[in-house]
Amino acid sequence: MQSVKSNTEERELIFSRLLDAPIKLVWKVWTNPDHLALWWGPDGFTNTIKKMDLKPGGEWNLIMHGPDGTDYNIRCVFREIVPEKKITYEQFTNFKCIATIRFESRGDKTFIHWHMLFESKEYLIQTAKAFGVVTGLQQNAERLVHYLSQFVDNQF
Repeated sequence: MQSVKSNTEERELIFSRLLDAPIKLVWKVWTNPDHLALWWGPDGFTNTIKKMDLKPGGEWNLIMHGPDGTDYNIRCVFREIVPEKKITYEQFTNFKCIATIRFESRGDKTFIHWHMLFESKEYLIQTAKAFGVVTGLQQNAERLVHYLSQFVDNQF
């Protein structure tokens, strides 16, 4: 029997990094809306989290406020939640994708693997042009790193 392997490489964005923070802290800033609102999104964005029901099938609704005054209403549905291991959500508005964030404890540090999957290479290119998702993911991840850095010495 032959195995068929799906190639998604051309339609995904990936960010991986070893974070200088323990997994409990990283999980908390990802899953607590009060924390998430302070670092989520590209540079210059602020957030209003309207709903965050962290369970499979639960909704995550937020408004991302752009630095130019534009508001982006975002609707997501959580698909999988494994405490301190994995979050998978599907985004339905502005652009569509499935995002999976994996967390791996490495002593007092956390390795994070952030994966965004789009329906096609063409759709990813279109979304990158319209919404700047490539730069946005990089900036969002860097905002997470910066946000975490304020807690490392003070713990949480």
